[in-house]
Amino acid sequence: MSVWSELTGQSEAIDLFKDAAGNVGGAMTHSWLITGPPGSGRSNLAYAFASALLCRDGGCGHCRDCRQVAARTHPDLAVLSTDRVIISIEEVRSLVSSSQFSPSVSRYRVMVIEDADRMVERTSNVLLKALEEPPERTVWILCAPSEADLLPTIRSRVRSVRLRVPAVDDVARLLERRDGVDPETARRAAREAQSHIGMAHRLATNAEARARRDETLSVALGIRSVPEAVMAAARLLELAKDDAQAITEERDAHERENTLRTLGVEPGQAVPMALRSQVKALEDDQKRRSTRSLRDGIDRILVDLLSLYRDVLLQQLAASLEPINAAIQSKVDALAQQGEPADTLAIMDAISDARRRIAANVTPALALEAMLITVALPRTAPRKVLP
Repeated sequence: MSVWSELTGQSEAIDLFKDAAGNVGGAMTHSWLITGPPGSGRSNLAYAFASALLCRDGGCGHCRDCRQVAARTHPDLAVLSTDRVIISIEEVRSLVSSSQFSPSVSRYRVMVIEDADRMVERTSNVLLKALEEPPERTVWILCAPSEADLLPTIRSRVRSVRLRVPAVDDVARLLERRDGVDPETARRAAREAQSHIGMAHRLATNAEARARRDETLSVALGIRSVPEAVMAAARLLELAKDDAQAITEERDAHERENTLRTLGVEPGQAVPMALRSQVKALEDDQKRRSTRSLRDGIDRILVDLLSLYRDVLLQQLAASLEPINAAIQSKVDALAQQGEPADTLAIMDAISDARRRIAANVTPALALEAMLITVALPRTAPRKVLP
């Protein structure tokens, strides 16, 4: 199984990168930008391309080079990814410095920046200099949601590859093939994740993640008054915290264990005073990541709520599109009968406003309360009686 087998729904982009790795028709260039919506597989494609460049067999998927790329330990691969809000200028400077080294075991030296949109202008200018005059065998691969998220000067020096949202059936087949999920569960997870590959994997393989999503929708469906909206906001925040903790807890423990092992500290042994600063730096990074993970968890909840009211609107307009939340279709139908399309659109606007406010550092509890009060208002307002 090659590295390309783990990808789905992006056949044109895969063919382009295969040709580039083999330098077919001069397709290879020194800097790339992969854009696409969340869950489209930007980073997966970036690392598949990196494997194809570093592997002697063009990304066979099982040789030492491919395994090292998968583990992010290949000597000719450098990766910059962050769970924080922005990528620091020091991180980019360090990566640019390492990009000047010649490849040690492979044809190329590959530099991958995930979430390149998290660089501020000053940081982007540091990267710009490296893109203008790269070493002959250095390849840069940047990932971002859209080209507009990067400076025009950066965009002018990269070759852009745009990804599309994979089809639900494509994501479901990937879950069946890669994760051994049964067809019914795979399709439901792909549909409810709205073709977000990473989230579909979680929903298909993690019963707790499915339960938290189900409760999110139940909380919204149960709102009948403004006091209930305030209580619902608190519960949704708890669900987001639980989800964020579930994602980060296991990874944090694994990172701490690896760090202590690298420092020569045995399990259960006290950390020597001389090494505590390094452990403290790791803990600080994990705290910052936890903050980012909570924000992402809240955003996932808001996306799920948007899918609920999208289904309600489809029902109110008698549209023939497939619902996202088909498992609770009867509840969606009942909710659709309680309001008008204008009410549903107002709720969807309120959810979108909440996403923007939280991204702008508004207190999440306040943003969620304001949003859910909008959900409650159509149910508390007296119905108009036509003469």
